[in-house]
Amino acid sequence: MKKYIVLLSGLVIIFAGCVPKRKLISAQTHLHELQSDSSATHSKLSNCNSQVALLEKDKADLQNSVNDLSASYQSTTMTVAEQAKRLKNLESLIQQQRDVMNNLKKTIADALINFKPDELSVYLKDGKLYVSLQEKLLFASGSAVVDPKGKEALKTLAAVLINTPNITVDVEGHTDTVPITGRYEDNWALSVARATSIVRILTNDYGVNPHTVIASGRSKYYPVAENTTPDGRAKNRRTEIILSPDLTDLFKLLNQ
Repeated sequence: MKKYIVLLSGLVIIFAGCVPKRKLISAQTHLHELQSDSSATHSKLSNCNSQVALLEKDKADLQNSVNDLSASYQSTTMTVAEQAKRLKNLESLIQQQRDVMNNLKKTIADALINFKPDELSVYLKDGKLYVSLQEKLLFASGSAVVDPKGKEALKTLAAVLINTPNITVDVEGHTDTVPITGRYEDNWALSVARATSIVRILTNDYGVNPHTVIASGRSKYYPVAENTTPDGRAKNRRTEIILSPDLTDLFKLLNQ
C-alpha cells in the first residue's frame, strides 16, 4: 500500500513538473471563477425561489380578497333588495295611517257640522287629528263643569270614537295667561280639572274605552294666539282632544 502511495505522489510531482506554471495558475483562476459563478447562480436561484413563494402568497391573498368582495357584493345586493322592500312596506303603512286619519277627520267634521267654527275646529297636524273645543262651548269662566251644549258635542264625538279602533285619545286642557282666583289654585289646576271632567264624560257617560284615553293639563304654556287681546285669550282657553293612530306596526317595521 505504501508503495502505491509513494508511486502516486511521485506521479503527481512529475505531472506538476510537466505542466507550465502559467497554465496552472490560469486553470486555478478559471476554477475559482467557476466556483464564484456557481455560488452567485445558486444565490440568484434561492432569491428567485423566494420571490416565487412571495408571489404565490400574494396571489392567494388576492384570490381571498376577490372571494370576500364577491361575497360582500352578494350580501350588499341582498341588503339593498331587503331595504327596498322594507321601504315599500313602510311607505304603504304610512299611507294607510294617513288614509285612516283623513277618513276619521271627515267623519268627525261631518258629525260635528252643526257646531259653529268659533266653538270648535277639526284639523290634522303632524299625523294627529285635533278636535279643538273652545271654552265658550264647554265651560263657564273659571269652571271645570261641562255645559249641556258641550256634552252634546262630546256625545257626538264619543259615538265616532267608539267605532274607531286603534286610536289613542289625549285630552289636553289649555288656559290663557290671566291668573285664576277661586276654587282652583292656578291655571295648571284648572287645565287639568277641565281635561279630567271631559275624560269622565267620554268614558263614564258615553262609553269610550278608558284604556285609550289620557287626561293632561297644559296651563298657559301652549297658546295658539297672543294673550294681549281678548280675542287671543279666548282662543287660548280651549280643550284639545287629540286622536293618534296606533303606531305599533310602524315601530315594529322600523326596528327590524
